Amino acid sequence: MNEQALTITYLIAAILFIRSLGGLSRQETAGRGNLFGMIGMALAIGATMFHPSVQDFNLGGLAIIVGAGVGIALAIRVQMTGMPQLVALLHSFVGLAAVLVGISTYLAPSASDAGHST
Repeated sequence: MNEQALTITYLIAAILFIRSLGGLSRQETAGRGNLFGMIGMALAIGATMFHPSVQDFNLGGLAIIVGAGVGIALAIRVQMTGMPQLVALLHSFVGLAAVLVGISTYLAPSASDAGHST
C-alpha cells in the first residue's frame, strides 16, 4: 500500500472515530456510534498492518488476539452496573499502551521515523 493510500485510510479512520464519539453521545444513536468506531478501528489496524515498514505480521496478529481476548472476557464478566469500573480499567490499558509506545520510541528512535523523509 503506498503512502497516499495509507494517509487517506488513516484520515477516513479518524473521521469515523469522531463520528463514533458523536454517535455515542446519545442513547438513540449509540449503536451507530459503535459501528463507526469498529469500522474506523478496522481501517486503522489494516492500514498499520499493511504499512511498507511492517515485515512480520506475527506480533501484530498476536496483539490483536490478546486484546480481543481481554475485551471479550471483560465484556462477558462485567455487569452493566460495573460499567464505570470497566471504563476506568480500559482507560488504564490505554495509558499503559501510551507508556509502552513512549518507551519503544526512546529505545529505538529511528524506528519511529519509518516512512518519513527527513
